[in-house]
Amino acid sequence: MATSQPTVDWLRSRHCETGMCVEVAIVGSQVAIRDSNNPDGPTLIFTLEVWRAFTAGIRDFEFEV
Repeated sequence: MATSQPTVDWLRSRHCETGMCVEVAIVGSQVAIRDSNNPDGPTLIFTLEVWRAFTAGIRDFEFEV
């Protein structure tokens, strides 16, 4: 018997013009991230709490470039 994977709506930034971007999806109570050039490759999974802390850090310029 084959198991079906849930349908996931992957999103990418509207600023992504090169196609070399990350894609993000909400999967239940987690956030999944993948490389848009390699959608069948590895996926990073984070809790919503960790994702919110990360995006807050970006907004607050907590990371050096």
